[in-house]
Amino acid sequence: MSILTIILNILLPPLAVFLKHGLGTTFLISLLLTLIGWLPGIIHAFIVND
Repeated sequence: MSILTIILNILLPPLAVFLKHGLGTTFLISLLLTLIGWLPGIIHAFIVND
């Protein structure tokens, strides 16, 4: 995992997921979790971008 990916996972989790996986269910889940709460979005982004 690069430094850029780590920074994006923390600041903009849906963008980090989008850059790795594109538009799809993973992105929508990340977006939903980030809207519910910032921390669940970050956790999901780190798990998915592992």
